[in-house]
Amino acid sequence: MKKGLIKKIAVAAAALCFTMTISSCGKAAGTGDEESVTVGLLHSLTGSMAISEKAVSDAEKLAIEEINTAGGVLGKQIKFIEEDGASDPSTFATKAEKLIDQDKVVTVFGCWTSSSRKAVKPVFEDYNALLWYPVQYEGMEASENIVYAGAAPNQQIVPAVEYLIEQGYKKFFLMGSDYVFPRTANMIIEAQVKAAGLEVVGVEYADMEQTDFAAIISKIEAAQPDVILNTLNGSGNVSFFKQMSEKNYTSEDYMTMSFSIAEEEVTAIGPALLTNHLVSWNYYQTTDTAKNKDFVAAYKAKFGENRVTSDPAEAAYINVYLWKAAVEKAGSFDVDKVIEAIESGEISFDAPEGMVTLNGDNHHLAKPVRIGEIRADGLIYEIKSTPAPVEPDPYLTTYDWAVAAGIQPLE
Repeated sequence: MKKGLIKKIAVAAAALCFTMTISSCGKAAGTGDEESVTVGLLHSLTGSMAISEKAVSDAEKLAIEEINTAGGVLGKQIKFIEEDGASDPSTFATKAEKLIDQDKVVTVFGCWTSSSRKAVKPVFEDYNALLWYPVQYEGMEASENIVYAGAAPNQQIVPAVEYLIEQGYKKFFLMGSDYVFPRTANMIIEAQVKAAGLEVVGVEYADMEQTDFAAIISKIEAAQPDVILNTLNGSGNVSFFKQMSEKNYTSEDYMTMSFSIAEEEVTAIGPALLTNHLVSWNYYQTTDTAKNKDFVAAYKAKFGENRVTSDPAEAAYINVYLWKAAVEKAGSFDVDKVIEAIESGEISFDAPEGMVTLNGDNHHLAKPVRIGEIRADGLIYEIKSTPAPVEPDPYLTTYDWAVAAGIQPLE
């Protein structure tokens, strides 16, 4: 619903209260009975993105269970309704509207790809609902109806390119899935590489369902890059690295820096195919904090010793606790009051990755940045990190080269 319509409905609702009991008028949507409150979970449980999104959903369920065990939120136990976005942006939009309009959930934790987030963004804004988004993304966005717990580009993409430049890489090949995140990420990377006086020797995109990478691999061979910057998402990563391995290519032949391969994807692709390749995130299962040891132990205890944590899963876990903190600060589940609590600042959480703080101006988190190397045991190990959390800069306004390039958001 648009803001004007919301006000009209509020007036009508107030009038209706004269004919109802005070207790029934005072009950917020989604708060259910006296003992519970209902939230929505919205991820791809099927389709090409299921390889990644199941872990995110599981982490949210773990956080909900922990919070319930500790007494809940404002004295209420959290219940959830889960919907399958099926790796399809239009399905995400439909299911988001169902959760908000029919199921009357108080908030939603969901999405992975930027295509899915952009598909649901107008739904959350029109209904004045609140989405907690857990994955790194391309930036160029800030909505008061979304909290962005993953990295903004200055907390993942830009530091990764800075690291590669420091290591002496000069010829960059950009490869990604054909949707908004890879295209915007590559726009950023091209501007950054050009400003450093270096060269982008190729840019290629693959459909989300693509399994044949022979043509792209041929173009990589012809371009002879020093490094491949990889923004493939979902099952495309499995196909690409298997086909590179079939040609006996390793990191010594073509180093890759990936932005959407975490521990869950390493397990699916196979550690042997990824050994010594690079990634950029804010958290790894191996991150050395006391909170992370507890998180990893709890995750494995609930979902199985062979399961691994990951940056998106950890960010999803963080989101549930940040929502709890915002609700408790607001003293209410009401969306406007929760947003007001967020925007007043001072909401922090001692997370597995380290202390994170929610920026009230742009709804992003201040986060540490960690460059990682994939090892043969299937885990990722930090090889460089920032000394402190990095403030979010989703529009890259603090980088002269980005401002000069006039980087614009893609819809």
